[in-house]
Amino acid sequence: MAVSAWLWAQGLLAAMVWVHAVGPSCNLQSRSISGSLFKEGDVIIGGLFPVHVAATEPDHTFTQRVLEGHCQGRACTELRLIPCSLITLTINISPHVPLSLFLCFSLELRSYRWLLTMIFTVEEINRDPALLPNLTLGYLAADSCLAEGSTLSAALAMVTGQEEAVTGEQCTRAPSVPVIIGDARSAASIVLADTLGVFGIPLVSYFASCACLSDRTRFPTFLRTIPSDAFQAKAIARLLSLMGWSWVGVVSGDDAYGISGVQLLLKELEGSDVCIDYLEVIPKSHTLSKIRRIIERIQSSKARVVVTFAISPDMEVLLREVVKQNVTDRQWIATEAWSTSSHYSSWSGISLAGTLGFALRQVDIQGLGFYLTQLSPGGQQMQPLTQTVWEEMFGCKFVEESQTNPLSGPQCTGLEKMESQGELYFDVIYNVYKAVYAIANAIQDMLNCEPGKGPFENGACPDIKPIRPKQLLHYLKSVNFTTPVGELLHFDENGDVSASYDIVNWHVGPEGKVAFVKVGQFDAASTQERGFQLDTNKVVWGGGWGDQLMEISPSALQLPVSVCSESCPPGTRKAVQKGKPVCCYDCIPCATGEISNATDSTECNKCPERFWSSTDRTVCVPMQVEFLSFRDNMGIVLSVLSVAGATLSGTTLAAFFHHRDTPLVRANNSELSFLLLLSLKLCFLCALAFIGQPAPWSCMLRHTLFGISFVVCLACVLSKTVVVLVAFRATLPGSNVMRYFGPFQQRAGILLCTLGQVVVCVLWLVLAPPVPTESAGGELGARVVLLCAVGSVAGFSLVLGYIGLLASICFIMAFLARKLPDNFNEAKLIAFSMLIFCAVWIAFVPAYVSSPGKYTVAVEVFAILASSYGLLLCIFAPKCYIILLRPEKNIKKNMMAK
Repeated sequence: MAVSAWLWAQGLLAAMVWVHAVGPSCNLQSRSISGSLFKEGDVIIGGLFPVHVAATEPDHTFTQRVLEGHCQGRACTELRLIPCSLITLTINISPHVPLSLFLCFSLELRSYRWLLTMIFTVEEINRDPALLPNLTLGYLAADSCLAEGSTLSAALAMVTGQEEAVTGEQCTRAPSVPVIIGDARSAASIVLADTLGVFGIPLVSYFASCACLSDRTRFPTFLRTIPSDAFQAKAIARLLSLMGWSWVGVVSGDDAYGISGVQLLLKELEGSDVCIDYLEVIPKSHTLSKIRRIIERIQSSKARVVVTFAISPDMEVLLREVVKQNVTDRQWIATEAWSTSSHYSSWSGISLAGTLGFALRQVDIQGLGFYLTQLSPGGQQMQPLTQTVWEEMFGCKFVEESQTNPLSGPQCTGLEKMESQGELYFDVIYNVYKAVYAIANAIQDMLNCEPGKGPFENGACPDIKPIRPKQLLHYLKSVNFTTPVGELLHFDENGDVSASYDIVNWHVGPEGKVAFVKVGQFDAASTQERGFQLDTNKVVWGGGWGDQLMEISPSALQLPVSVCSESCPPGTRKAVQKGKPVCCYDCIPCATGEISNATDSTECNKCPERFWSSTDRTVCVPMQVEFLSFRDNMGIVLSVLSVAGATLSGTTLAAFFHHRDTPLVRANNSELSFLLLLSLKLCFLCALAFIGQPAPWSCMLRHTLFGISFVVCLACVLSKTVVVLVAFRATLPGSNVMRYFGPFQQRAGILLCTLGQVVVCVLWLVLAPPVPTESAGGELGARVVLLCAVGSVAGFSLVLGYIGLLASICFIMAFLARKLPDNFNEAKLIAFSMLIFCAVWIAFVPAYVSSPGKYTVAVEVFAILASSYGLLLCIFAPKCYIILLRPEKNIKKNMMAK
């Protein structure tokens, strides 16, 4: 249809060229505007309204002139139409070029009420003594048939006037209609603005909301009293986000309104949590197969919410099929294009119950409701448009045709009641009302202009008779007034008004009648918190109705869920499914040590230091502080073993000291035995330094005490072993070796061995001492283990290595002395004790490395105690047995025997 409209424009321009080529006369090409209502006045306001929402495609062959007529044939039979409104425009290149015919059908009562509102407003202004007191407004309102071609045809016919011919300067005079209110459709408004904008003729639309019309560069003469769709897209995006509908479907019309609206909505949803499952376009051909394919896509989707951006006729085709297929489990989101179309109630049933829609602000215009419901043809009966609408509305015929054709239906009386034709909703009606008042106030401002202070060249004021469109446009852009209902109205730099919407909910009554219940509002001028308000307690949601209209199931009072994936509970995070939108995800449990305490978390947060995640990964709980404590069972056992070992060593020392003069004690080098038992007691007691909460002093004490005490112990054992071995070697004739292994030399050797370990420990404590540390996470879980870090691995290794070296030397020396006489063969006992000692500390290394947490310390304590018990029992148990239990063997004779 847009191509058709441009053909008309090109024809008009060609006609103008022909006029200037043949002579200074202008001939009228269109004799009348069929399907219109006209009233004379000082200023004629044009109006375009889609009273009918369908038109036949015009004939572009231009082979004959077509006269006005009624629709005939199959179209009239199938649609059961009576006379159809006809709008024609001819562009005569020659006397034989024909008119195109636009045949309009399918009455839209809602649009007809818009037309009547324009008439009501003009009459109200004419009665107002304060507004335009010395000027009378007239109107020329035409049926645009909701088609670009018929809309442009009517608009061009309005601005060209109705005189047969004009000559001379009259050819360039101002048009008889200097301003047009319309059109309702964005696509048609684009065509009008592109065409009439060249001549500076202002357009004030009441229903064309496409954001593209805000482009001042392309559409400098276009203004509107309806908000731009940019605001409606913001409102819809806000609704989807607040309701948690993250997976929705979108259906749009194949026109400027639908395409632009969807683009704006997608832009608003960028970066949000809302994703589009599908985007379906309703074709203008309304092919049944394509409509059914769209329905199948809607039903197969998991998206329960369907957002629409389409004009009412397109939506009606789709929704009739929805009702036919009994699709009742969807939540429909309607735009202002059809959110208050009351004629849906006659056939929608429960399929559309619960629909949420954005409607233009509704106000109560005094007297208008009575005017629209009590209207009768009256004196307008002879005007074709009024007669046609009345006949189609009530299915009757006026006298002339009713008498000639009995099959045409009952006779119209003119007393039929319009209030029976559906509920009135003053949304778009108020936009028409504001448009007329904006024009009237602009004209009033023109009349108030003081000569010499005007806005034009040299302070000139605008022309009034006739009004020039460009001058009127200037005043329209700057108009600023308060409407009779108290609203302040002005146009911004883009020709738009402030955006405000009512949010309506479709409630279906017992008789199937749809009631539009206001449940919220959106005001773009307010803050984000106050700008969008929705009372969910008043909302009846879609998809929750029973089989009967009065039956509302509990689900109708519950917010519908429209998501691709169910919400991830706390303790999990969302992981987007590969190849799918961000709204489709899997719920992955948080790793240990991480939590998520909100629904649908995109990531898990790591717990702070000394905290750990709970079992369900929802909160961070303080870690359980753990160390080898004296209160632990293991700590108690090790403490008892340590004290028992120290006590046993002390007891043995006391026994040896008490029997120090006996042959057995004297034969075993009593001084070395006393020192060995004292060092063993320190070895047992140093184990207690490993138990308890680590502190700086305890960490340094435990390792140094352990290292030095064990070196003293091993040095004593080594000295005893060497003395025994050398003593038997010294019995050979001429041997004088024993003088080098006397008591002084033994003490010096022990001191020297101990001094080496002391030097290592001092360097370790000075350069990198052991310090308390914490170990958490990993295999430890919700525990923080307090340990003593060795500080220097090299220092710790040298301490253990030095002990291992002395133990190895002792074992070798004892092994060499294993065949000495039995009664004096202490070397066997030392060899066996060193074997146990080395086995314990060799096993210690892997056990120490693999033990977790406090068990690391327990392994080290166990190794200390095991090796200490091994030395104590293996070396001193046999001697104590003789001293305490077999004193008869503790004689010199027995010691000297082989």
